[in-house]
Amino acid sequence: MAASIQRFAKTLYGLSPSLFHPLRQNQSCLQRLPGRTWRSPVTAPGHSLCTAASLQDEDAAQTAEALSRYKDRPWDYLESEEYIEKYGANTVWASYRRNHKGGIPPQKTRKTCIRGDKISGNPCPICRDPNVIIHHQNVKLLQQFISPHTGQVYDPTRTGVCMKQQKKLNEAINTARDHGFLPFQIPHVEYSGEDFSNSHDAVGSTPPPLSLTSGDSWYEWYGEVTPDEKEVAKVKKIYKAYLK
Repeated sequence: MAASIQRFAKTLYGLSPSLFHPLRQNQSCLQRLPGRTWRSPVTAPGHSLCTAASLQDEDAAQTAEALSRYKDRPWDYLESEEYIEKYGANTVWASYRRNHKGGIPPQKTRKTCIRGDKISGNPCPICRDPNVIIHHQNVKLLQQFISPHTGQVYDPTRTGVCMKQQKKLNEAINTARDHGFLPFQIPHVEYSGEDFSNSHDAVGSTPPPLSLTSGDSWYEWYGEVTPDEKEVAKVKKIYKAYLK
């Protein structure tokens, strides 16, 4: 029944569209009345949804731009006003304190701070700031994790860096040293002129062998040993076919 009514209305509208034209004019007049506010039930929510979607797209674009701003040149972030305002003259790990249960801090850092889409509470100094990117050319960042006195890399228990980022740090530091961006610190040893090649007994020169022309035995104790006659007889019996 409902389908037949819809078909009848469509055919009626197709045959005489002039009947529905005054209704549209009255609707437009109702919208212009000063005392009433006409709200379209279809266009208003759609417009709001489009506006919210556009705002979300803009926020996502700004976030992606902020993350990729220092991706190609990560060393520019350490010279930016954003970094100075956030860290000042301190290192990125100076003010880091890890949340832990109990009064005794853990002896090892986390394996990683970001596992899939989940981020741990209070991540490490590198994982918490997406603009801090480990690169072998980012010398100012790598120098913050190297002791200026010994030239050794700080232990992760001191800096709080997770194991995953510490592995990247060690690889970047070794690559930077191979490329000449970071210096090698080799301890200085004064050379006294003495030849240390054969001064120790373990690496000294081999003494000459003992002479056998004097008639003495090679080992001093060999002449004093008297073999057991029974054992000698057993050996001779076993190897009788091979003895001459």
